[in-house]
Amino acid sequence: MNILILDYKSFGIEDLKEALKRMGHSYKLISDPAIRDRVDEGFKTRFLTECEKSHYDCTFSFNYSPLISNCCNLINLPYVCLIYDSPQINTFSYTIINPCNHIYTFDSADYFRFADQGIKSIHYMPLPVNVHRLDKQLGSPYDKTSESTTNITHPNYSADISFIGSMYNEKHNLYDRLVRAGINDYTRGYLEAIMDAQEKVYGSFYLEDLITGPILEEMLDKMEVKANPDGVETVSYVYANYFLCRKLANKERTHILQALDRSLAKNYKVSLYTHNPVDFLENVHTFGPVDYYDHMPHIFRQTKINLNISLRSIRSGIPLRCMDILASKGFLMSNYQEDFLRHFVDGEDLCLYDSKEDLLRKCNYYLEHEDKREAMALSAYEKVKENHSYEKILNLILSDL
Repeated sequence: MNILILDYKSFGIEDLKEALKRMGHSYKLISDPAIRDRVDEGFKTRFLTECEKSHYDCTFSFNYSPLISNCCNLINLPYVCLIYDSPQINTFSYTIINPCNHIYTFDSADYFRFADQGIKSIHYMPLPVNVHRLDKQLGSPYDKTSESTTNITHPNYSADISFIGSMYNEKHNLYDRLVRAGINDYTRGYLEAIMDAQEKVYGSFYLEDLITGPILEEMLDKMEVKANPDGVETVSYVYANYFLCRKLANKERTHILQALDRSLAKNYKVSLYTHNPVDFLENVHTFGPVDYYDHMPHIFRQTKINLNISLRSIRSGIPLRCMDILASKGFLMSNYQEDFLRHFVDGEDLCLYDSKEDLLRKCNYYLEHEDKREAMALSAYEKVKENHSYEKILNLILSDL
């Protein structure tokens, strides 16, 4: 197939290109920031001109673009979209029903949300990972007899426990801006209470349903948001997923790292890699961000326990970070996400926790049981290699066109 890839700074684009080459497909990659917009006449002209010059069997993008969908619909060109990010407000666009669409989301809860409304253009698909690249990059682990390895060794990469991710502590975060805008004490107390309650519950997301009545009116009064004119998302969806979920991620990740700092970090090396600095940790080693392709896989491989603390707008899906950890033959400890159980076995391939206390207890256990960690990491890797490689996922998607 000849594929037109439209992209702007997406994770995975190099892996996609590499996989398509190995599979014998041809492609042209065009990077254009306009794909993030819903309407852009200049992009439409550029797109139609490109399609007149060359024949393409389909167009592909990571995450859904209403603009690409409308352009493809004009010329009946199949549009393949693989969603790896959350939330995805663009999927609430009316364009979602365009017959050209072949949309794949990594979160089964989002799939069911649309499928229950009779929308057939969205499908569930776990995220692919470039096992071929990671194997070549990292070599074989756990070979006690070998003195050579392709791993890059660095004192900042090796740890007993690592977490790589945003702390959502940027000064311009939407929830803190809402507070500074002057919401009343009752509304603030209510929002803090439902975030605290949601922090304790995995497997069920209810923030969106609880933003109603006077609470919603107060939020709209102090910091109004509007639904897109070409979409069906509610303002409660926007507040829950863009305001509260990000603030909740800040709270939850802070609480977990503080718990690790007070307990395990005194005896084990615990590392945090994040963009914005934090000032509340004494024993946790803190580092800046790491490159997705060149450095992150080495941390996954050289860390005994890789933590995942999901953004709550990912209601059931397996985040990309988790697939990367498993494909790197790293040991994964994650909060409960329903979709893990569709593809892996808790306690055999990875470890799921259901509370902060459960996480600490399981970290203690697995730090003391190296053989079990290694066996689980290798078991998960074999399943990823067999079922979740780019080749496997792309074959499933492209054969459906």
